[in-house]
Amino acid sequence: MAKKEKVYGTHLKVSTKRAGHKIGGTVGIFVFLLVLALFMALPIYLAVVMSLKPVQELFVFPPKLYVIDPTLSNYSAMFRLCSDLWVPFSRYVFNSIFVTVSVTVCQVIFSAMAAFCLAKVRFPGAKAINAIIVVALLYQSNVIYIMQYMVMAKMGMIDTYWALILPGAISAYNLILMRNFVAAIPPSLEEAAYIDGANELQILWKVIVPLCKPALATFTLFHAVGHWNGYFNATMYINSRDKWPLMLIVREMVADCSP
Repeated sequence: MAKKEKVYGTHLKVSTKRAGHKIGGTVGIFVFLLVLALFMALPIYLAVVMSLKPVQELFVFPPKLYVIDPTLSNYSAMFRLCSDLWVPFSRYVFNSIFVTVSVTVCQVIFSAMAAFCLAKVRFPGAKAINAIIVVALLYQSNVIYIMQYMVMAKMGMIDTYWALILPGAISAYNLILMRNFVAAIPPSLEEAAYIDGANELQILWKVIVPLCKPALATFTLFHAVGHWNGYFNATMYINSRDKWPLMLIVREMVADCSP
């Protein structure tokens, strides 16, 4: 009996030590994530603080992380500028949302379908197409701007939304990322779907795409943020102000307000 109590006591001590280590590790992870979250929130905090500073505080060196004399004059000036625009400000917001959503949806659909074909479907010329896609990574977008503009002009898409959507509808980098992710999926899953009577399209959307959610979420996030912040394509292809994206009019407003 005494021996059993001794064994139980030993187990209790070991369990207590493990619980202590687990709690300590949890607290350490929580502190680390809290510090990381504060660093991520710092740019948002600085943006709010800078928006509340008067002009004389904006150029103080070294810059301060707080506001000495807060003011809302910057916001009133912004609303005044927006009200003076001959194109409603909401139109620019709509343009950016429409182009960003359209480009991102095209990216997801085309990248998933092309990656499935290149990674899982055997057809003549697959290796050559893969090589062409890899070679396309060697060229920066600046190199193809002239050819891209000529293609858009020939197709009559200058000063249309298509000129903002089609150039970003597919990306070689995202396609390679998706192809490698799809290639790592075990073929046994596709074989099981074939046995159940599924065709290639059903296998793609019901088997492959759900397993590729991490890759899809990654390049969807980066692509959406990049197109939301982008304005260079609009300066090349768009002549009408009512088709400008939000970032282009914000850039113009900042330039007009600069001393």
